[in-house]
Amino acid sequence: MTNWLPLSPAERSVAIQVLVHGPLSRTELARRLGLSQGSLTRLTKPLLDSGLLAEAPETAGPAQARQGRPSRPLDVVADARSFLGFKITGDMVYGVATTLRSEVTARLDRPLTTREPEAVAALVAEMAATLAEGRPALAGIGIGVGGLVRERAVVAESPFLGWRDVPLATLVRERTGLPVVVENDVAALVEAETWFGAGRGLDRFAVLTIGAGIGYGLVLGGRRVPFAEDGRGFGRHWIIDPNGPLTPAGERGSAVSLLTIPSIEYQIRAATGRDTTYEEILSGAAGGEPMAARVIGEAARALGVLIAQIANFAMPQKILLAGEGVGIMDVAGNTVHETVRAHRHPHADPVALETKISDFHDWARGAAVLAIQVLVLGESLV
Repeated sequence: MTNWLPLSPAERSVAIQVLVHGPLSRTELARRLGLSQGSLTRLTKPLLDSGLLAEAPETAGPAQARQGRPSRPLDVVADARSFLGFKITGDMVYGVATTLRSEVTARLDRPLTTREPEAVAALVAEMAATLAEGRPALAGIGIGVGGLVRERAVVAESPFLGWRDVPLATLVRERTGLPVVVENDVAALVEAETWFGAGRGLDRFAVLTIGAGIGYGLVLGGRRVPFAEDGRGFGRHWIIDPNGPLTPAGERGSAVSLLTIPSIEYQIRAATGRDTTYEEILSGAAGGEPMAARVIGEAARALGVLIAQIANFAMPQKILLAGEGVGIMDVAGNTVHETVRAHRHPHADPVALETKISDFHDWARGAAVLAIQVLVLGESLV
């Protein structure tokens, strides 16, 4: 296949529209971009010639059939390139291979036997080689890490890995020969949902994740809003109830102390002296076990307050609730919704809340989308 990079800014605009929203007819594409048909033809010709775009199957409507001019919408050639995404946790590395449209074509996970950066980079490279087998040309690698990432390349601080100032992008690039982008894992998930998921086509969109920590991302004007607290665990200072529980990882009554999986497990262990998993706690709450019901009830009310605060102040068109902790909605969803309503104006529109149970391969897919974006947007990678 002919190389289709670099793209001019105008060609890039066409490619992004088709990638994110396609297939699109030429008429619709011209309308979205404010272009004449002649200008659109000039911009799409090199994209078609290079193999990035192709004409999708004819979709003639009755009027077009009568006129003998069926519509040939444009679409990306999704398998023109392959991308790899990795999510690194404190004890595992999860990897995926995707198409240009972020469709997952393979999954792979491996345990971490050490958190030493060189060894982790070597493991990622080994997994990359396995995922690459039999797939179209690899265009890049994205890596998501819980923590603070600097310049999309250096893990400045990761409490889950015990890292400070680790040049992860360079370490992986040296072992794979591929361009690498590293980002906070929540930021990666937000980007993926904005381009290819729940936030596609929305001007204002928010993501709240609950699991090992609390994550938050905001999209305005169709673009993620970067902020200094990305990856710093700001949820530990997001106070929901000043008289709430105190846990090792968060301030008293904070979102972290009330709502994260480790904190919920800690509260049950402190009260009962037993180690109980999050799933067992949810099951106990559903069955009416008093201590589990109390802790999950407090967590559900905290979640409702968070959702209401996001809706009140950011005014998003939709809020996506994601992460490995969203099973709480199955057990205490009514409490969450009642709390949201109690903290909203009585005449406010209902919050458009979408729930998505995310496993770690979904987070890895988010990292792969970073590599897709960087390539299509023409940005530099390490």
